[in-house]
Amino acid sequence: MATITYDMPPGSFSALRLSPSEFAREMRIAACVQWYAQGKISQGKAAEIAEISRAEFLEELFRRKVPASQVTYEELLEEIEHE
Repeated sequence: MATITYDMPPGSFSALRLSPSEFAREMRIAACVQWYAQGKISQGKAAEIAEISRAEFLEELFRRKVPASQVTYEELLEEIEHE
């Protein structure tokens, strides 16, 4: 596994009321939610990168009000028409 080092201002953790390890976890999850919302990665890959289960990732999507389905209305109509 690769390690990424990121320098944070001293007050960052207290402002967010997170320990450094909690902050790192939150950053991983937030990045994965964003990448998933942008359609860059799948739910499975997002959960893997965030180091959580897929069910936990779905809970994070719900909590952050991000749709779990990335299929557009138009794509769904097209799929229905081809059946």
